[in-house]
Amino acid sequence: MIRIAVVGHIGSGKSHVAKQFGYPIFNADKEVSKLYKKNKKCYFKLKKKLPKYITSFPVKKNDLLKAIISNNNNLKKIVKIIHPEIRRKMNKFIKKNKGKKIIILDIPLLLENKINKKKDVIIFVDASKTQIYKRLRKRTNFNLELVKKFKKLQLPIEFKKKKSSFIIKNNFKNKSLKKDVKKIREKILNNA
Repeated sequence: MIRIAVVGHIGSGKSHVAKQFGYPIFNADKEVSKLYKKNKKCYFKLKKKLPKYITSFPVKKNDLLKAIISNNNNLKKIVKIIHPEIRRKMNKFIKKNKGKKIIILDIPLLLENKINKKKDVIIFVDASKTQIYKRLRKRTNFNLELVKKFKKLQLPIEFKKKKSSFIIKNNFKNKSLKKDVKKIREKILNNA
């Protein structure tokens, strides 16, 4: 099984690029949302660590945002609770898809959390800052302060690029993106 990991800036279009490969995707952001909505165990752990902010189930993203903005340590507390759960879900996903030729890992903090394996094919999604901010501003919960805090969790972009097997320039034009993904997919399959 070939593991393709898609990494890049916040808002660079990682999930969109991941979908273009046409293989099973583990999307960490979607899994985190599900945890907030459906996992009572996570809710109780978060409530215990952040009683001032987490008061009802399902966990509201706005409550988490308030906690993170009010104190940097709160983000660390949330990460400590959420990341082990996401890792468990990822391992389940990998087991379930072990017969597949390729799986896609859409995990924003893959390298930071050392989830990657030596043989992983890492693809860095690059996009212009202007395009990224334009896209981020369209998000319903856009908060520049929060974006800056999340960026602090990330490794430097140059480091990620060096670690990557491929770099895809996302200009948010579907045709050229599909072509680039197709080329990369063929290269990966030919080298397997």
